Amino acid sequence: MEWLDVVDEQGNPTGEKVERSVAHREGIRHRTAHVWLLRKMGENGNVQILLQKRSQNKDSYPGCYDISSAGHIPAGVSFLPSALRELKEELGVCAKAEELHYCGQRNIHYEDYFHGSYFIDNQVSNVYVLWFDREEKQFKLQEAEVEAVRWMDFEECVKAVTDNTIKHCIVLEELNMIKKYLNNCLNFTI
Repeated sequence: MEWLDVVDEQGNPTGEKVERSVAHREGIRHRTAHVWLLRKMGENGNVQILLQKRSQNKDSYPGCYDISSAGHIPAGVSFLPSALRELKEELGVCAKAEELHYCGQRNIHYEDYFHGSYFIDNQVSNVYVLWFDREEKQFKLQEAEVEAVRWMDFEECVKAVTDNTIKHCIVLEELNMIKKYLNNCLNFTI
């Protein structure tokens, strides 16, 4: 069983814990960490974003393109250590906390049916960026979680999500957080 901290709207633990399947069955608020991998390509320095294709066995959105690396935060663990652990587990990427750039926090709530069961996700997520240039075939994927990875031009990704031209579970709000990070912190114009 995977135990999660029950949290308030800001992601602060309340002192209660809940088993992950119960959290999703009952819609109990918990935490996740989201890390988007970026790289600059070509003479123009175009920004690319890494998408992971979720395994067909995932409890939600199987086979959809998603965040580069994301995961639930176990009870008693904070956002950054969990983000670094997920990077290592899902993609084989070793990073340091100071390499993650904080882009903001999101409150997420959605309900849907997956594998014939009702699923309620109620989470507080910290969103990070990691600059990391590695070819797709060089990632060491956790097959139970990740079917494949794909680099995509950032602007193309935003358009694909907006127009729903790829099968995805990416929320435009997170891409806009990354866009703001790129525009404000690095003086990119996207």
